[in-house]
Amino acid sequence: MDIVDLREFYGSRLGLATRRSLAGRLRPRLAGLPPGRVMGLGYAMPYLGDCAAHSEAQLAFMMARQGVFRWPDEGAVQSALVDETDLPLLESVVDVALVVHGLELTDAPREMLREIWRVLAPQGRLFLVVPNRRGVWARFDSSPFGYGQPYSRPQLAALLRETQFSVVSWSHALYFPPSDRSAVLSAAPAIEGLGSRLMPALSGVIIVEAVKQVYAVATGKRARRVSARSRPALAAAPAARRARADP
Repeated sequence: MDIVDLREFYGSRLGLATRRSLAGRLRPRLAGLPPGRVMGLGYAMPYLGDCAAHSEAQLAFMMARQGVFRWPDEGAVQSALVDETDLPLLESVVDVALVVHGLELTDAPREMLREIWRVLAPQGRLFLVVPNRRGVWARFDSSPFGYGQPYSRPQLAALLRETQFSVVSWSHALYFPPSDRSAVLSAAPAIEGLGSRLMPALSGVIIVEAVKQVYAVATGKRARRVSARSRPALAAAPAARRARADP
């Protein structure tokens, strides 16, 4: 899916219901973290405003194969088109990475996660929202979660472990069918509540929170070199600065 498809989806009634459901799961986790620098990757803009308004700074990176548009509509531009395996940031400059419509759409998931690990500060948090292989949403193309590679919890756990992340928590969302019928959307909140209690494994998406393993050794394909003419987009993240200042 490209940026036009994603933007149109989130402007639809089904997209708005999707946003409410996912934000309801993400907001409590993000709100509980100290203010810091938040990087959205993929199409995370709707959730940056809904769930990370207290952050110190926000970046919205959109993957090259999807396209990019200006964000936010007013003020300084905080969005950019990037290669998800070669982010334009130095090491340890981001406190939180939020990936929505990203992991399932990349051709290089391991390289993408290793690059996120590189730019995260020590003990930085990663939030992944990915389509559930066992859910209904992955089987229909009426939403962006019907595209790309869906994942199961064991697959995600193995992928995160391989890329030096430790899982902190799992949650699920989108139990209502991916339909824009008024009856379905009206019943969506009730269906979400019942689904989370009765059939959590059949959710439309899996949301996983993971932490960067600070004792891990970077295994990227190349060492980051900054030329004299280049300028880092961000200085070291607060968490990284505090870690270096401690005796």
